[in-house]
Amino acid sequence: MRAARILGAGALAALFCLALSPSAIAQADPSPEARTEAFAALPYWPGYWVSEYQAGTTITGQAPIVRDPEANATAIANMMNLRGDQAPWNEEGRARVAQVRAISGGRKASGWGYPMMMNAATPLRFLITPEETIIINAYNEARYIYTDGRPMPDEMDMWATTYGTSVGRWEGDTLVVETVMVTNPSDYFHGSPPLSEEARYVERIRMDGDRLVADFTITDPVTLTEPWNVSVSWVRDEGFDRMIVLDWTNDRTGNEDGLNTIELAPVEQ
Repeated sequence: MRAARILGAGALAALFCLALSPSAIAQADPSPEARTEAFAALPYWPGYWVSEYQAGTTITGQAPIVRDPEANATAIANMMNLRGDQAPWNEEGRARVAQVRAISGGRKASGWGYPMMMNAATPLRFLITPEETIIINAYNEARYIYTDGRPMPDEMDMWATTYGTSVGRWEGDTLVVETVMVTNPSDYFHGSPPLSEEARYVERIRMDGDRLVADFTITDPVTLTEPWNVSVSWVRDEGFDRMIVLDWTNDRTGNEDGLNTIELAPVEQ
């Protein structure tokens, strides 16, 4: 009878472990075998991913869809839909957008920053482990999403940064991410939505056939009248077989008549 009770408790524990996320299983049993099992339970998103409507963008900075005479307005709007053109801005938000757009021509950028790195022509890689997922691009930008069961840090232990603080969890094959404490994104990249540091970003990232899709819900009491729901999708960029990290000491991007240009290299004296 005692053996039966022990067996029952063991079966119950096994069922409980099955209900846990891969990272929780690895924490409960830190052995190499358990971590291997946790890895096996995670999805695998190999390849180099580029925002779907920006696939094929050249050094001109113009996505092919912009030059496609058959492209409809919806497709063009989706090209960089995290810019915020369709966001439910309040009066403060509209004022910020107007200010950012007025000074954007020819302004240099330090990179994409968050959230625009998730909606850019620059390829992304998703490096998934039980404890965290790291998203990197060729600008040397990286997001660290902790999936080891930790809660969001106390507000007093955080400060606003370009990429914010991200905590995530797995719901089946969907990565659910909450990101907070992002500095005004347009301070880093002029094409970003000018949200405040109080903005909260929730992403649900999953595979949909051959594409990756992220559904964003963004709330910001400072600049938005209601939650902003927007989706971003990626396709594999077959032109990449490795991540080439670029430095930006020779940024010669310019702007002329509303078009991106390459400025002449400085003449050595």
